[in-house]
Amino acid sequence: MRSFWKSSGMHLVERDENGWLTVTPDFLRAYFTRPEIHPVEDSCPAEHRLFEALMSDPFRTVGAEEVAAIADADAAENYRIILGFRDHLARNGTVEASYAALFEEGATVTIPPMFIDQMVHLIAHNILRKVADPMRLRAGELLFREQAVTTTDGQLMLADAEIVKTYSKTGGLGGLGALLAETGTPTRDIALDVLAEDNKGIYWERSDRFDTAIDFRFTEPALDAFARVLESWIGHFHGVGVRIQPQQSIRDERWSWHIGLDSEATRLLNALYEGKPVDESDMARVAALFRLDFDNRSDSIESMRGKPVWLGLAMGHDGIIRMKPQNLLTNMPIRKRH
Repeated sequence: MRSFWKSSGMHLVERDENGWLTVTPDFLRAYFTRPEIHPVEDSCPAEHRLFEALMSDPFRTVGAEEVAAIADADAAENYRIILGFRDHLARNGTVEASYAALFEEGATVTIPPMFIDQMVHLIAHNILRKVADPMRLRAGELLFREQAVTTTDGQLMLADAEIVKTYSKTGGLGGLGALLAETGTPTRDIALDVLAEDNKGIYWERSDRFDTAIDFRFTEPALDAFARVLESWIGHFHGVGVRIQPQQSIRDERWSWHIGLDSEATRLLNALYEGKPVDESDMARVAALFRLDFDNRSDSIESMRGKPVWLGLAMGHDGIIRMKPQNLLTNMPIRKRH
């Protein structure tokens, strides 16, 4: 298989007998060598000692007094954060279990959002590791990277929000572009390559750059590819088979269950379900609708057997899609197994 998403850290973990990713010493070492943690030349002796000890044994118990002994208050706080993340991973054993535990009922999320996105990146890589279609991999980026939406000329184009922001400041010319912007010199317009069936092979060499766009309109390959990603995500976590198909609207007199794939879609679907008025400007921000059916009716709770689950994805008022894949962990009407 072609390699992709080298930045996910997949090479630092191992798959257990259930296909979930075990937390390894090397995986933790990668976090300890982040710039926020790695000591610099003038770091105090206590910081150097703690770093060396953790590099030797990443699972080593660290006393509060060892962190408090670090002279730089910011460095000490960074250690508290990274050790809290380390302890959460160690308690749960796998990346998937650690991620799911964050969203259990009554849980308090203390992990930085950036770390959560990195966990999703890694899990998505695991789920899609054998995928040969670059379009599905690009669609999978929605799980862990915000997307900027363009709707001009009847299009529905999705591009990585961070990349778009960078290009808008530098014209894609890096430091030179930033200098030109400061001096008021015009730079070239943003022009990201749009993946299509005839050019999607370019994705392999650029997967870690996140600099391709997709057409997310109904009937376009990217939308169907995203549906397949959602099926894989649900199957990986819940162990059930589902079929997900893009829809242009929700026409269901027995509408019984829906899941917003982001906070905005949740709000809009709740309003529609409750029969509340939703103005056209709000509806225009719905990027996609899907129908989910269980392969095995008995996998759903009894009241939902034979009924579809409706899914929605929407952009915020700023034109950004911020998907919450955890909603497919916490809100699915799946029968509990004893």
